[in-house]
Amino acid sequence: MKSAGTQRGVFFGLTAYSLWGLFPLFWPLLKPAGALEILSHRIVWSFVFTAILLAFVGGWSKIRGLPARTWLLIVAAAILIAVNWGVYIYAANNGHVVEAALGYFINPLLSAGLGVVVLKEKLRPLQWSALAVAAAAVLIISFGTGRVPWLALSMAVSFALYGLVKKVIAIAPTVSLTVESMVLLPLALGFLIVLQAKGDSSLLGNGNGHVVLLMTAGLVTAVPLLAFAAAAQRLPLTLLGFLQYTTPTIQFLLGVFWAHEVMAPSRWVGFMVIWVALIIYSTDAILNERRRRHALVAATA
Repeated sequence: MKSAGTQRGVFFGLTAYSLWGLFPLFWPLLKPAGALEILSHRIVWSFVFTAILLAFVGGWSKIRGLPARTWLLIVAAAILIAVNWGVYIYAANNGHVVEAALGYFINPLLSAGLGVVVLKEKLRPLQWSALAVAAAAVLIISFGTGRVPWLALSMAVSFALYGLVKKVIAIAPTVSLTVESMVLLPLALGFLIVLQAKGDSSLLGNGNGHVVLLMTAGLVTAVPLLAFAAAAQRLPLTLLGFLQYTTPTIQFLLGVFWAHEVMAPSRWVGFMVIWVALIIYSTDAILNERRRRHALVAATA
């Protein structure tokens, strides 16, 4: 029974991370819409989709009972995820898919660093080594290309902070996405209305297919998130952590072989160093999980 649950968890996890990895193929389909217009439609239609879904599962009552402190944290989470989405859409539509992948490779390591600084968590020696190697990789790429990879760092920082906030408020994914979209909804709708009034909107005049694709942005946002939630319920964090590298790996391959982005030698070296950091980090996670299980067996015995 446990094996079947794990298999379903792996299926849901791979579904979520693979869909996220394939996002660079989807966002260019929404052109001629710009990054801010796509982001606004993503917020609006995410709210519509999750609001309907929440009505089916009876989750609206949970929103009404949220305290003021939780609402403040939700506002912070909404701003952070909007920044992350916006930067990612811009990167995917402007030839920076590889840099976006770098951001998602760095993210778990940055999250570990935030855990130390903010939550006063203790890092093991191998985890410190992984962080140091990852920092070296960013420096290699920065010096080699002559610029700091701001898009990658913005994505990594915003998503790591988003994860930190979510760790504090800990509400169901469907409720969370609905409320975060609801917080951003007035700004998104306002932007789209102004854009339409100025005649700069791409919504009308580009065919019905374009309208449908913009509406689909909400579905594309919600489906992998719900699949991720299903995986998180069935899998240990160690295995889930391994699966998360599916996303940046797919993005990296798309950037190199589909988008044909230029890969300077320093970029290759930097990515190889990042992979070394991830191997160190993952090895530590495996060893720690084994120690935890052995301790649990010993305590039970």
